[in-house]
Amino acid sequence: QVQLVESGGGLVQPGGSLRLSCAASGSIVSIRRWGWYRQAPGKERELVARITRYSGITDYADSVTGRFTISRDNAKNTVYLEMNSLKAEDTAVYYCNAETADSMGVLEHWGQGTQVTVAS
Repeated sequence: QVQLVESGGGLVQPGGSLRLSCAASGSIVSIRRWGWYRQAPGKERELVARITRYSGITDYADSVTGRFTISRDNAKNTVYLEMNSLKAEDTAVYYCNAETADSMGVLEHWGQGTQVTVAS
């Protein structure tokens, strides 16, 4: 099992910035990809950004490309989401995700979520 704990959410004005962090513990060696997802009220959870653990290959939702940056620190077992030029439509609960692959198969692990509110 992998445990994920997010931090860094909060209230920010439009145009502002926030940095989310997600620290992993447990069966860390089996993590092959990290991700950030978000869910706004009344909407489905959607992918924001992902990064492979070792090669660092990233992909982003079109809506955040150029504004958000995902990164990871393997020594600290932590993934980050740097969010700039925030908009009201970025308001959501942001969830950290870790995809693991081992003899049990491919599993998805989720953090508890952290609220990001963009408002003036």
